[in-house]
Amino acid sequence: MEHVLEKKPVSVYIPYSLLAAALLFIFVKALDNVPPKPFETEYPAEAFLAPGFELPTLNGGKISLKDYRGKVVFINFWATWCATCKVEMPSMQKVYDKFKDRGFEMLTISVDKDQKLIQPFMEEYNLTFPVLLDPDEEIAKQVYKTTGVPETFIVSKSGVIVHKAIGPRDWATEDAMAAFQQLVEQS
Repeated sequence: MEHVLEKKPVSVYIPYSLLAAALLFIFVKALDNVPPKPFETEYPAEAFLAPGFELPTLNGGKISLKDYRGKVVFINFWATWCATCKVEMPSMQKVYDKFKDRGFEMLTISVDKDQKLIQPFMEEYNLTFPVLLDPDEEIAKQVYKTTGVPETFIVSKSGVIVHKAIGPRDWATEDAMAAFQQLVEQS
């Protein structure tokens, strides 16, 4: 005896398809309305609190990120051997010069193994912003989960990452400067 499936008209399936599409639309819209909540996360990302750290500086002493709460902080991971880092450094210096006395700090974190190369590099490119040292990449790789250099995190006054950039940028464009201006003016 042969079993034959009875064919149903397509119109029978339309209500089910419409119901599934409506439920999917409602679910996606509900997700859109959930505001991001700043909290510590395993993977630093925009809308999350920036992970804390403490590192030695090129000039001696230590700097802790928590000391800059209440300021906008530009965190940049870089190295002297990185060609694209050299490209973005002059624009970083322009941002630092414009905002350093206005509730803004730039913390550049060198991952160079040979720390003797850093000061000559800073002098060659006329860079005056603070340099922190992470030669074993403990903060870069384990805490900030960087994939290479340069990699930058812009942190709001409340400690939340508002922008993450992988690769070099021209930080001194008109739009970027306006964004930094807005961040430092926020209370």
